[in-house]
Amino acid sequence: MNWEENVRKVVPYVAGEQPNKQNMIKLNTNECPYPPAPGVEKLAAGMNCDALRLYPDSNTTPLVDALAEYYGVSSKQVFVGVGSDDVLAMAFLTFFNSDKPILFPDVTYSFYDVWADLYRIPYKTCALDENWHICPSDYKQPNGGIIFPNPNAPTGLLESLDVVEEILEANRDVIVIVDEAYIDFGGTSALSLLEKYDNLLVVQTFSKSRAMAGLRIGFCIGSEKLIGYLNDVKFSFNSYTMNMPSQVLGVEAVKDDAYFKETTGKIIATRERVKKELKELGFSFPDSMANFVFASHENVPAEKIFKALREADIYVRYWNKPRINNSLRITIGTDEEMDRLIAFLKQELGKIEV
Repeated sequence: MNWEENVRKVVPYVAGEQPNKQNMIKLNTNECPYPPAPGVEKLAAGMNCDALRLYPDSNTTPLVDALAEYYGVSSKQVFVGVGSDDVLAMAFLTFFNSDKPILFPDVTYSFYDVWADLYRIPYKTCALDENWHICPSDYKQPNGGIIFPNPNAPTGLLESLDVVEEILEANRDVIVIVDEAYIDFGGTSALSLLEKYDNLLVVQTFSKSRAMAGLRIGFCIGSEKLIGYLNDVKFSFNSYTMNMPSQVLGVEAVKDDAYFKETTGKIIATRERVKKELKELGFSFPDSMANFVFASHENVPAEKIFKALREADIYVRYWNKPRINNSLRITIGTDEEMDRLIAFLKQELGKIEV
């Protein structure tokens, strides 16, 4: 008997490259270019390592309570996981168990189809229109659930709450997940729709706007019933998913709202400046409301720009996939990092062979 016949085989998600070079500019994984809140650094420096011999709070109670207070909901409406990827994976496992396909955009976060394949969930992609927007009518067909990012990745486009609600209104009999990893960079969250739709799950992360990708903190907010079901699955899977330092430092990050807003404000200001400079260099892109720009050049192929940048130790994200193989996703870094990027493009674009 061939033992491989019983192995679950999937094509895994491929994360952005993680180079580690001096003086490099890393603009390929949408990390925050600024440090976490000062209180996080101070608390981390004085952390008692003796506590690491103990199991962490399996309910992540302090962090759940802090998030509930910050967003004005009950603690029973908050679920915390090891990054939003963990939260989303648990949500797929918990809520997408119909024989009907789940629906998500054709150009979107590339982990969705991986989870669907891993959990043997049928799925169908719905094409974004020619301007990269969701077509709400595509989500009014029979389905086993819906998920989409808002703002979308990798396009950065934000859909209005009217579009989100139109999709929710047409799908009250399934779970609709709105993945808001980038909502803090200029969008309006769907959290305001929670009271009206008990089938809505809103997912967010500390990895982008709160500068804590290394601690892996994600969370979602929904009705008490939805969160109860999620916890049932989580505690059937692994009771101690989030470590103690992440829980403690996560609470500290939520406390410093002023720093959070200052940091996101700086990124937004840099993004808007860089948009203008890229346009002057012949780039076009959707009007991003995230911490990145999804840009294509009028003359020079994206792959050639990607390779030229990489040789100069400037890392951006490129996918050789249909519809997006002539675009680069460029994370917004510090002003100094973006100045170096723009200076390189001004000097080298005309030298790249088309």
